[in-house]
Amino acid sequence: MSIESPRSQFRQIADLLRDAIERGEYAPGSLLPSEPELAERYRVSRPTINRAVTILRGEGLVRVERGRGTVVREIPVIRRASVTRYLRSARERGGGRGAFDSEIRALGMTPRSDVDIERAVPPARVARALGLPEGEPNVIVRTRRMYADDIPVQLAPSYIPLDIAEGTRIAERDSGPGGIISRFAELGYAQARITESVRVRRPTEEEGRFLRLEEDQPVIEIWHVGWTADDRPVEVCVHTVPAYLWVLDYEWPIDPANADRR
Repeated sequence: MSIESPRSQFRQIADLLRDAIERGEYAPGSLLPSEPELAERYRVSRPTINRAVTILRGEGLVRVERGRGTVVREIPVIRRASVTRYLRSARERGGGRGAFDSEIRALGMTPRSDVDIERAVPPARVARALGLPEGEPNVIVRTRRMYADDIPVQLAPSYIPLDIAEGTRIAERDSGPGGIISRFAELGYAQARITESVRVRRPTEEEGRFLRLEEDQPVIEIWHVGWTADDRPVEVCVHTVPAYLWVLDYEWPIDPANADRR
């Protein structure tokens, strides 16, 4: 196959390879042909193929494994139903252990969370959000490293005031059906509303290593706070996910009387 358009050759080849991946010619987890093979197929130089593959790496469609080659992304894009995922019916669906667990199972993948529990001094921003004194070991931290089909997809430490969590199932690795939000309700701290702030940023070195990110791939940070009906903040969770892998879906009702206003 030859490339004839005046458009940059490496961009054309990136388009062709992307289309082949999306059509299933290269299955999830499979290897792309080697650079020499692709160069021969498309009748271009190896540096041109390398630049095309670099584009796909930046998009998260492929990654390079030393000793193996270029691997096609193993799992599909994960859609996060940012509003409905916290409903009890969603969190406990099929015996789910919380929103993430049920969400990943609903997408046909197998979730796993490696959880570490510790009593800790929270970051100053977290302490302020929870209305706690700064610099004191006054929270239980549930640090979760989360996987879909054994692929690392999310980091999510949750910070809960010590007076709520200590000695309860919230401070155990397996928090039970529905996750810790269900446990809050049982303890009399039902979360009546949730606030989330979303930003895109560069990953830390630890985040990049765990999430297998390329050098220029950003992460989405979701700053999540759970509130009781009397406006007490009872949980801060900082979700960090690869921007290329996640789509955040939002849906809420509007007042029909104001629907035409801009």
